[in-house]
Amino acid sequence: MQKLTVEDLKKIKEKRSDEIRLREGGPYKYRITVHMGTCGIAAGARNILSALMDNIEKKGTKEVLVATSGCAGLCSREPMMTVEIQGSAPVKYGDLTGDKVNKIFEEHILGGRSIKEYLIGKGHETVG
Repeated sequence: MQKLTVEDLKKIKEKRSDEIRLREGGPYKYRITVHMGTCGIAAGARNILSALMDNIEKKGTKEVLVATSGCAGLCSREPMMTVEIQGSAPVKYGDLTGDKVNKIFEEHILGGRSIKEYLIGKGHETVG
């Protein structure tokens, strides 16, 4: 195996710093939560998270915060994700695939138009 150079390490640090920034916050316009409870992971949530991160990297989008959560209580609709755009109600999508994530990224996140056929709910859940 070849030894890593200082330049190699700088590239790795830069790539990982972007990924960490996306997950931890900072100035962002979009927050996307991939639901990764046991049911979500079993249904393919890791692939959904990977597809999302690929879209962010390909487009060079810097205003996206990616988060994960546990079960959202709709196990039969996993894998799911919630998209929140500043100034808009959150939107929950379910029964996701990589292709659906690509479409959601293009049309909702970049285009501002939710995709009704994938939508489970819109707005905040309330208790009591």
